[in-house]
Amino acid sequence: MTPSTTTDAPAAVLRAIFDEARVDGFVHARDIDTGREAAFRADDPVIVASLRKIPIALAYARQAAAGQMDRAARHTITSANREGGGIGTDSCLHDVTMSTRDLAFFMLSMSDNAATDKLMEILGVDHVRALAAELGCPRMPVGRYRDLWDPVWEELGIDADGDIDAQLETVSEERIRGLAMLDPTRSGSSTPREITSLLTAIWRDEAGPAEGCAEVRDLMSRQLSTHRLIAGFDSEVRVAAKNGSLWGVLNEAGVVEYPDGGRYAVAVFLRTPALGGRNPAADAAIGRAARAAVDHLRPARPDTTL
Repeated sequence: MTPSTTTDAPAAVLRAIFDEARVDGFVHARDIDTGREAAFRADDPVIVASLRKIPIALAYARQAAAGQMDRAARHTITSANREGGGIGTDSCLHDVTMSTRDLAFFMLSMSDNAATDKLMEILGVDHVRALAAELGCPRMPVGRYRDLWDPVWEELGIDADGDIDAQLETVSEERIRGLAMLDPTRSGSSTPREITSLLTAIWRDEAGPAEGCAEVRDLMSRQLSTHRLIAGFDSEVRVAAKNGSLWGVLNEAGVVEYPDGGRYAVAVFLRTPALGGRNPAADAAIGRAARAAVDHLRPARPDTTL
C-alpha cells in the first residue's frame, strides 16, 4: 500500500457544518488506493456505538470463508438475546430462527441488537475482541448486549429486569451524561482513523480471506438507513456503511465508491447536545462532513454547495 500522506481536512468548512448543526465533530477520510488521508480531530477517542458490529461481522465472515462456520446453520433468538424496544428481532414477541448469515445480515442492515447478541454467543467474545485488536482497534467495545449494558444500569441504579424505560424517566440528564459508557476515556472506544483503517483493510482484502472481506462489503452495502452518510453523495456513488447511536452520540462510517474507481473510507462521529430523539440537522451534518472530507481527497473536486 502506498505510504499515507495526511492532510488537514477543510477545517473551516467542517467547523461551519458542525457549528450550524450545533454538534462536536470528528472526521477521518482515507483514499483506499493511494493512502492519502484527510483528518479533523481524527485521533481523538470516540464512542463507536453500533460500529462495533463491523468487526463482529468480519469475525463471522472470516470463519465462514475458512469453512469453520456454516452460513446456513439455524439459530434461535430467544428472550435471553432480546432486550425489547429495539429494531428487527429485538422487538419480536416470540422466538425467531434464522441462519448464521442472516444473523449477520440483520445485524448490519438494520442494527438488530438481538441478532448481534446471538452471533456474539456463537463466535465468542474473546475471539471477536482478539480480531478487533489484530486489526488496529484494541479498545473497541466487544461483548454481548447484557454484558455491555448491565454496568450502565448498575451505575444508574436501575433494575435490569424491571421496566427500564419507566425507570430511565426518573434519571436526570446530568447522570446519563456522566456515564462511563459515554466517556471514551473510561470505556470501550476507538478513533476515526482506526475505523477507516479497519474499513480500508476490508476493502483491500487484507482483513481476512478475500471471500470473507467481500461478504462484509456486501452486507454493509445493505444498510437500510440512508439519512446520514449516504445522503451526502450523489446517486451514482455506491455507499456501504454502518451507523451508530447512543445518548448524545451519532456516527456513521463506510466506504464510498465513485464510477471513476475512486474508493474512500470515511468516518464521522458527532457528540450532540440532545441525548436522544430525532436530530435531522445532525444526521445531515454527517453526510455533509463526509462529502467535504472525501472531496478534499478527490483528484478533481467538483464545486459543491455544502
